Amino acid sequence: MSNGPVFVELDGPKGRPSKSTLNPKSPTTNTRKSLEDAQAIQIQKEVHFKASHGIIVAFFTLLLILHALGIYLFTTGFLLTRLVLEQKSSCSVPPIELTNSYAAGSAEAGCWHPKTFQKAVVLIVDALRYDFTVPYRAKELEDQPRHYHNALRILYETSLQHPQNAFLRPFIADPPTATLQRLKGLTTGTLPTFIDVGSNFAGTAIDEDNLVEQLRNASKRMVHLGDDTWHSLFPGYFDPDLTHAYDSFNVWDLHTVDNGVIEHLVPLLNPSNTSKWDVIFGHFLGVDHAGHRYGPDHPAMTAKLNQMDDVFRQVIELLDEDTLLVVMGDHGMDPKGDHGGESDDEIEAALWMYSKRAAFGRTSPAFIEPPAHAKERPVPQIDLVPTLSLLLGMPVPFNNLGAPIEEAFIGRAGQDIENLALVSRLTGAQIHRYQREYARVRKLDAATQTPTLTLWSAANEAFRTLAGSKSVNAGQWRNVFDAFSSYQRQNLSVCRSLWARFDLLNMGLGISVLACSFSLLLVYARSMRRNKADLTALLFTRGFLGMATGLATGASLIYFVDPTRMVYFSAFGAAMGSVLGIASGLWSTRAALVSLLPNSFWGWLSVTFTIFPCIGFASNSYTIWEDEILLFFLSTFGILALVSSLRHTNPTVRWLGCYHSIMFVLLSRVASLSRLCREEQMPFCKSTYYASATSSTSAPWQLLIPFFVAVILPDVLKAYYKSTESYHGAAPLSIGFAYRMGLFFVAVFWTMDAADDGDWLADVKNPLLKSLYDSTFLKNGRMRIAQLILAFAFIGGYTIYYYAKPMLAISNEPRSSNGPATSLNPSPSSPNVLASTPTSTIIVHGYANVHGTRYLLLPLLWSLAVTLAAKPTGTGALAICFAQILSLLEILAANPSLAASPLGPIILALLGSFHFFKTGHQATLSSIQWESAFIPFKTVTYPGGPAMVLLNTFGAQVLCAVAVPALSLWKQPPKRRGGKEGASGESEGNLGFLGDVAGAAATHLLYYAAVNLATAMWAAHLRRHLMLYRIFNPRFMLGAIVLLVVDVVVAWVGIGGVRWSVLSVAEVFGWN
Repeated sequence: MSNGPVFVELDGPKGRPSKSTLNPKSPTTNTRKSLEDAQAIQIQKEVHFKASHGIIVAFFTLLLILHALGIYLFTTGFLLTRLVLEQKSSCSVPPIELTNSYAAGSAEAGCWHPKTFQKAVVLIVDALRYDFTVPYRAKELEDQPRHYHNALRILYETSLQHPQNAFLRPFIADPPTATLQRLKGLTTGTLPTFIDVGSNFAGTAIDEDNLVEQLRNASKRMVHLGDDTWHSLFPGYFDPDLTHAYDSFNVWDLHTVDNGVIEHLVPLLNPSNTSKWDVIFGHFLGVDHAGHRYGPDHPAMTAKLNQMDDVFRQVIELLDEDTLLVVMGDHGMDPKGDHGGESDDEIEAALWMYSKRAAFGRTSPAFIEPPAHAKERPVPQIDLVPTLSLLLGMPVPFNNLGAPIEEAFIGRAGQDIENLALVSRLTGAQIHRYQREYARVRKLDAATQTPTLTLWSAANEAFRTLAGSKSVNAGQWRNVFDAFSSYQRQNLSVCRSLWARFDLLNMGLGISVLACSFSLLLVYARSMRRNKADLTALLFTRGFLGMATGLATGASLIYFVDPTRMVYFSAFGAAMGSVLGIASGLWSTRAALVSLLPNSFWGWLSVTFTIFPCIGFASNSYTIWEDEILLFFLSTFGILALVSSLRHTNPTVRWLGCYHSIMFVLLSRVASLSRLCREEQMPFCKSTYYASATSSTSAPWQLLIPFFVAVILPDVLKAYYKSTESYHGAAPLSIGFAYRMGLFFVAVFWTMDAADDGDWLADVKNPLLKSLYDSTFLKNGRMRIAQLILAFAFIGGYTIYYYAKPMLAISNEPRSSNGPATSLNPSPSSPNVLASTPTSTIIVHGYANVHGTRYLLLPLLWSLAVTLAAKPTGTGALAICFAQILSLLEILAANPSLAASPLGPIILALLGSFHFFKTGHQATLSSIQWESAFIPFKTVTYPGGPAMVLLNTFGAQVLCAVAVPALSLWKQPPKRRGGKEGASGESEGNLGFLGDVAGAAATHLLYYAAVNLATAMWAAHLRRHLMLYRIFNPRFMLGAIVLLVVDVVVAWVGIGGVRWSVLSVAEVFGWN
């Protein structure tokens, strides 16, 4: 051979270098026959690999179904629901005998009670927190008002200056504080349950009695303006010619909905148009969207509240004396503008009622001034329903649990306690009618009903005594009012306890399925000695047949059990049938099973890192500070890996192991600087993810983070590829150009988003820039950039991943027999050396890491997508996460005993969980960044919008799950190091890779399955805990959703992607 570089044709079977290439001779007949036989064997092995791969993907999909069934059964018993009664209140059938010879049945005069108003304008200001409506009072001398203070003055001013015309009170929402659940409570007068929160963005029509339906039954002409959620709840109820609904989900749009409501509301209030309607429902969204987009303490919030102030002043001017004006918030918002939970800021809304004629009063002169804060004289939101119903002459809805609001019935002089007592009696009677019917249907025992029935009897006795008396004073009427109020409060308490009853049977079934599936996953991941690629077919077949048999068995129980439980028993039968089928397969191969107990220090460490969190979730303190505990676990691993690397005898490997262990710890500490604090962590935590603790936007300096990532991260990846001489083939295009450009566009996107948020171009003098601002260039431009990035990631990325050849280059290097082995004079034993002669060496650059570098293109493209979905600070956190994944791969390569343990996949799970918190999330509903749904879209788009929310929320877990196969493929040549032997005695080759990937994937899922099982068990055990719905329930929901997301990603993205990677390598080096 010549001493210069040469190209070697890979013309052997499946591209392997044939002997004829290195020693060219004309092939003989025997040689040709041998080549044909070899090619046939290669084809058989390829088919075997594809079949085995498909079976493994199907098996992991079966595990996904098992997890979904277990979670479904548990949630049907744990996330509470209530029985909805179909009965409706009737105008002509009052719940109790009326007094003063009043005749029921006339909607014009008032069904059960004389009505006060002919018409009503009900305006909902979404997320109108109570402290937005009252003057700022400094608690300390150095305190300064926020942007949301003193911007909406009209409500407080009118209530204070004209107490007979208006009143303002705190309006307390029942959690969950999502808009759809609040609208149900505001129109039905009943309590929501937690199961409803999942339907917040896919609401269904209300099928129980409600105020809107009663108005329609009375032939009232209703108009709706604003949030289109109303049309999901009340389809066909509103005048189609006057109604104008707007998309409610685009939280980046502060003005379209509000401007549309104002545009159509004001003309309707003109005297010439008042005959066209009886009730107007207007729903403003700008305040809520300003909170989501910027946080409450931002100039945009001041502008929205000022706009609302102007609108309400206009409405007051146009209002006539027969029309009631109601302004209210459906919920509040937390310090950074989100809602959904049960913190004080989220449940404390405002309620204001106004009439041009004197119609309201106070029970005490001290109540003329509105409460200074929401803890003073609050009104439950369910009290709005009976109040509006009676003021407008409608019957109180059948399911209502609320009470009349005092100011609306006490009279303008505050002396009409008789009227207040009578409406309380009416409302109490309707509640009693509902309670009696509910107890009958639910078959409640006498002990449950006795406390409320006793109070009901006492209230009625007080009224009858008073009715028979000739001389009645205000104090006696006050006693009657207090008696019926006590009954209402007690009944409300009973209903809360009734609807907090859990279905223990379904919870037990769900936990059983989760526990059994966890056990099977544990055995599959850690106890199977033989190659999993060979055994999975048996397990899947029996599991699938068992599921079908169990489903049929469960469905057949309809003849023996309550038909309403058929779905539950069918789900349980399918799950347990599959469990038994898989268990039988494991039993039949028990000779291939080994002890589950770890046999190394690293194995016990992986158990510790899994078990300790599961135990810790029993504590609310652990759950609150989970992010800090995960940091401790990761730092501990890095330090122990450093100690292990120091013991390595090879200096190069020792240096690499030490370097990456130190980097792993340092990167963990740097990532910990990004945090979003939950309310329970205050004052020991300071949020840094956004510009401030009260903001939902990034600080200017945080916009530099994506640019820094675009410059640094591709070079970091390039260094990893070059360290194994793999920066060839598609690597320069994928990493050096496409990935870098994608990250650069991510940085540009967030810069344009900040420019739009901050109105950077609003005051510019340059005509060109001004025209760009006026033409919504920033909004449309950033959307197109986001779409381009996603195209880069998924269309371009998967195209490259599918077609790319291994990252290899072949060269012929001269070799000196005297000099030491170097890159220019490689040793014949070098892992990249293919063939060697006394004078030259054929080197396949990248050979030693051909599988790892080929597969890493898949996490690469997914990292670009999840980076786009995150905020600027989250971009930095995800970049650190990716760098830590690469460091982990090198740590495992430098420590063979660690790599042989289950710790690698467990650390990846810890990394994903840790960076979930570092990307601006917590185990709370209010931390969900819904606005991410509109990164590439203008309007609500399915399924793209929800998919973007999932990528934003679980981006770290997704990235780590996609990286799991790399644990088994990194620094692996075409033929596995060590020639691992299968049961047949032959090297497992490519199927060995597939079995290792399946084992790593199953171990990774083990962590999330353990967390899900533990959080479900602790939530069930602590179901009466005070912090159930604030801490334990959200953590269970997070664990359940993460498990399902990781199941999907591991099976369909990670293991699914291994197919193309291995096929690509086999195209060059053949099947072994």
